This record gives sequence, structure tokens and C-alpha cells, in this order.
Amino acid sequence: MKKIGLLGGMSWESTVSYYRIINEEVRRILGEFHSAEIILYSVDFQAIEQLQRTGRWEETADILASAAAALERAGADFLVLCTNTMHRVAPQVEEAVRMPLLHIADATAGRVLERGFVRAGLLGTRFTMQQDFYKGRLNEKHGLSVITPGSRDQQTVHDVIYDELCRGVVRTESRAEYRRILRALADEGAQCVILGCTEISLLVHPEDCPVPLFDTAEIHAKQAAAAALEVELPGSAEAGAGQAGIQRASKTTDSLRPPDQR
Repeated sequence: MKKIGLLGGMSWESTVSYYRIINEEVRRILGEFHSAEIILYSVDFQAIEQLQRTGRWEETADILASAAAALERAGADFLVLCTNTMHRVAPQVEEAVRMPLLHIADATAGRVLERGFVRAGLLGTRFTMQQDFYKGRLNEKHGLSVITPGSRDQQTVHDVIYDELCRGVVRTESRAEYRRILRALADEGAQCVILGCTEISLLVHPEDCPVPLFDTAEIHAKQAAAAALEVELPGSAEAGAGQAGIQRASKTTDSLRPPDQR
């Protein structure tokens, strides 16, 4: 079994879900009392959130790169960044370590494509919905057409994430707003909706949406378990996840290093 390096705390509310889902999946596959070998580094989200808000992404990259390097020194075989938004700095984090990163957008895209969908709605933080690091990867690497809410609804989704879900608050009124926004995405032609923030599944569930929902936290966590156990899960061929994906990512990462560092 490979050791999973979990880089979490953004927020810890969803990191809890990662830990639970990974261990449940390992037990489901192996049976008995089996659980995953996990090394967890949980950052202080207060510092990250302040840097996000002021656009100081390079400083967030430094924090996460340092944490990733610590996980590698502790013996992790691959890295799982337990957040969608902070994949904004995934390239900088990858440069700081030799171990491969299991990218959340790739894992999710594989599951979406497996179901035959090509037009996906996307909910997440304002950064994830507006910037190209996530939408661009879904489109350019996986061929998905991505639909996001209008600017006012984007602000609603963003505010609920930071003001409520990251604090462990789940409000009925916010669920109603999200349901309205989900319906609007379906009306615009979304065949499915990606919950592109790992906290959103605390608020909405499949019955809240007229089209299929894809919970990125659950998908990412299950692919991490598969990679640790060197097995394939549905969608892993498209996503580059599971053991084959880890091997491909490792080769890609290694090929970018100078010969004396390989």
C-alpha cells in the first residue's frame, strides 16, 4: 500500500470527509480491519484565506509547497491537495516535490466523461468559477464545456462557502439559493454539475439538483484510495488517476527535472 500525503485544512470541514472516505474505500476494497496509510498536513486556513482575498497567490504557493515537502520527507508516496481552489497553485507545489500530485480536476473529469457528459455546470469559490486554472484544465485537457452562474449568483455561491460552510454552518435558506442556481445551470444546458468546492456537498445533495451532481471531494478521495492500493476505479483511464495515473504523473514530473535531480 502506498502512503497518501493529504494536504488539508482548506477548510478542515472537508478534510474530515477526505479522511473518512479514503478509509471507507480501503476497507471496502480490502475488507477486515484495513485502513489507509495516511500522512496529514493540515494548514491554518486563516492565513490562506487572507492571502486569497488579497490576491497574494505566490505566498499561498510558498505555504503549500513547504507543507508538501514536509509530507514527502515524512514518507508520502503521492500528494492529494484537499481543495479545489488551491489547485490554483498546483504547478508551484508540484515543483517543490518529487512525488506526483493527484489532480482533483483530472479525477473529476474522468468520472464526468465516463457518464457521457460533455457540458458541465461548475459551482465553487469565485476564484474557481472565474479563473482559468480549473475551467481551462477541464476544457483543454478533457474537452468539457463548462457553464458557470451569472456574476450575482457566483457571489452568492462564494459567500455561502466562506461565511457558512467553511465555518461548519449549514442553513436552509442557503440550500434553497443553491437549488435555484443549480436549476438555472440545468436550464442553460448543463448536463451535470460539478461541485467544485469540497465543502459544497455539506449543503446540497443529488436530490437538490435536476441533473447529476459530481462531488469533487468524494471523487478525489476515492481515486486517492485507488492509487494507494494500485487499483483502477471507474473513470480513472480518462482522469489519469489510480495507479496508472500515478505512474504517468511520476514519469511526467521526473522528466521535467534536470538529469542530476532525477
